[in-house]
Amino acid sequence: MSTRPDPLFDMTHRGHVPPVPQGTCRPLWSVMIPVYNGAEDLARSLGSVLAQDPGPDVMQIEVVDDVSTCDDPEAVVRSMAGDRVAFVRQPANVGHARNFNTCVARSRGRLVHILHADDWVAPGFYTAMGALLDAEPSAGAAFCRHAVIGPDGATQRVSPLERPEPGIIADWLPRIAAGLCLQPPAMVVRREAYEALGAFDIRMPSCGEDWEMWVRLAVRAPTAFHPEVLAFYQDSAGSLTKRAVRSGQNIRDVRQATAITRTYLPAGAPRRANDLARRSWAHWGLYWAWQLIEGRDYAAARISLREALLCSRAPEILRQAAKLSLYGMRKAARERWRPSDA
Repeated sequence: MSTRPDPLFDMTHRGHVPPVPQGTCRPLWSVMIPVYNGAEDLARSLGSVLAQDPGPDVMQIEVVDDVSTCDDPEAVVRSMAGDRVAFVRQPANVGHARNFNTCVARSRGRLVHILHADDWVAPGFYTAMGALLDAEPSAGAAFCRHAVIGPDGATQRVSPLERPEPGIIADWLPRIAAGLCLQPPAMVVRREAYEALGAFDIRMPSCGEDWEMWVRLAVRAPTAFHPEVLAFYQDSAGSLTKRAVRSGQNIRDVRQATAITRTYLPAGAPRRANDLARRSWAHWGLYWAWQLIEGRDYAAARISLREALLCSRAPEILRQAAKLSLYGMRKAARERWRPSDA
């Protein structure tokens, strides 16, 4: 008689992370930088790591290229770091989640930091985060406060202050299960946690795979937090998430991620938080619908509205969707009947 695997440990759609072979020299850190057509940004990202490099005995640094087509990230690595940084190219384009999983599988360090090529860290990031996880041995992961940087270089926002001092976040699971409140450059994960739970779920091709991973980690072990702003997330107009907006794939992915987390969340507050997540994603879909209407992309706006309503039909979502629909129709009608300048 077959039994279904525990959803928390089901590796069917996740990257398998085997233990590091015995006898392998293991540094404390593995800094893994996935890149795809981001050589220009890579210089900033890699530079922020090299500026605090403690040496190869303490830190493994690798750049993993998902077969870039319009630039040369290897040239950036060689010009900046010579042979200090390993450069690996996928045999074929595999997509961002599988590329992240390659990063995790190749890591040898006890602490794994996946730093996207367009993000960067502040001086002292590795010292502070290493000390935090050393002080909190029960934590499976830790993250710091971080800033979101716009295309113009200005700070758009800073992430919430989860606690005033470094340490374990109380009641973190219901909070993270309710929606994404951190970005990847801020997060450090113990490799043993990836070994136990697997790496990123490949069913979300555009976004949501990071949030699902952070929820999964929080189910298994506490998460620690550092209150200093030590990481920077680049909000780019050409990001993968924004490219998925017009098709509605971004909302479909987070809806899928929410369904996945529901299979392993315990009853009570975490499960109720999962319902809040669907409402949060609906608001996100409405935001993008508004952005698309303002950009006169009415067909894509309708898709985003539809995807938002598939996330939640809470009364406030229905009201906002109705207002947006009416606004979009009126805006389109005004443009359609605008007198010609001729």
